[in-house]
Amino acid sequence: MSSVRTILGVTVRTPAKVNLELRVGPLRDHGYHDLSTVFHAVDLTDNVTVSEAGDWGCTVVGPYADNVPTDASNLAVQAARMVYERYGFTGTAHITIDKSIPVAGGMAGGSADGAAALVGVDALLDAGLSKQELQSLAAELGSDVPFALFGGTALGSGRGEQLAPILTQGRTEWVFALRHEGLSTPAVYAECDRLRGTAPVSTPEPSQSLMAALRAGDVHGIARCLRNDLQDAAFSLMPDLEQTLDLGLDNGALGGIVSGSGPTVAFLCAGRADALELMVVLAASKSCDEVVRATGPAHGAHVVHDVRMS
Repeated sequence: MSSVRTILGVTVRTPAKVNLELRVGPLRDHGYHDLSTVFHAVDLTDNVTVSEAGDWGCTVVGPYADNVPTDASNLAVQAARMVYERYGFTGTAHITIDKSIPVAGGMAGGSADGAAALVGVDALLDAGLSKQELQSLAAELGSDVPFALFGGTALGSGRGEQLAPILTQGRTEWVFALRHEGLSTPAVYAECDRLRGTAPVSTPEPSQSLMAALRAGDVHGIARCLRNDLQDAAFSLMPDLEQTLDLGLDNGALGGIVSGSGPTVAFLCAGRADALELMVVLAASKSCDEVVRATGPAHGAHVVHDVRMS
């Protein structure tokens, strides 16, 4: 496949996620656990710009730039190179990531950047990749990457890469208590296995109560259904997280949960005013390193700007 390039640079906005429910099943022979999870995208976002360049490169700016690799291990770089190589394009690109999603925070920030790079390179090269092709590439990159393309609210199964949209109503208001020290996802899963011991683990199924609450836009019902099977493992590895969760629940949050493998603690609030009040309490308590607010659901990775040749 060859291309006639008319775009010099493309910027893609991509969302963070919170798992409203994360049920972890047994560890399988391929090294992954069976999952049943409800992904929910929020408008805490990264901007990823893909530009034509004389060589492969990556620049990261923003509040979390120091914690993001800029070499070939960067998922956005891997995603971009995958499209070039898989579809026979010549040339190279430079990736610039404006990083606002926490790193190693359980909010799929690296996966979001990988999804953004797929969308950006597709637009840059005018490759015309179908939604199915992009999702297939995303699944190769990682379990959370397909949802970053998808956005909104979706049920994930398998490793989390098999997605089905969930009908929702209304908006959700979130406060996120962030830690500068991350947690390793493999380490959290390993701790989950250790805590479970030898007890049999059944194949996970989604909560029908959560599905009904999402369909009805019932934020109180959603709060009652928040669940994360990795939460105890995250508490075991970082005990202070449980204190942060208790503090938020004692100060107006409808519900709280560790996001993914942590260490971000997510609080669901009744409205914006409640979220702002909770932010003040958490910031004053010094129980976390940073507090941010976001709303959901948010769009998946999408082009917000391109620079065209005259």
